[in-house]
Amino acid sequence: MELFGIIYVLLFLIFGATLYAVVQLRMAGIKVKDFYSFIEANQKLDKLYNFAKKYEKLSAQQQVIFLLEAEVVFNAFDKIPNIIWEEEYQKYNKVLDTYKDIKLLRWQS
Repeated sequence: MELFGIIYVLLFLIFGATLYAVVQLRMAGIKVKDFYSFIEANQKLDKLYNFAKKYEKLSAQQQVIFLLEAEVVFNAFDKIPNIIWEEEYQKYNKVLDTYKDIKLLRWQS
């Protein structure tokens, strides 16, 4: 019987913490779906940052994939206030610069 009580309390705490997190996101003006997209985009940003360092060596097909992935990241980051992702600003800026360079190269050719 004590086991059921412990499980009940743990489930209640998990539900309460989840509800608290959702309320905090809503109070900040962020939708839960947008925040989840931001988390995924943050992981993609790390990969794109590594590619951005060597974009000149990418093939045309890889550059197109880079552009598409970067647009997904930019859209997700635009929906979240800057204060939340200010630690990632350097990576974001490097990917943005590379995005602009590739767009310019593709437009010229």
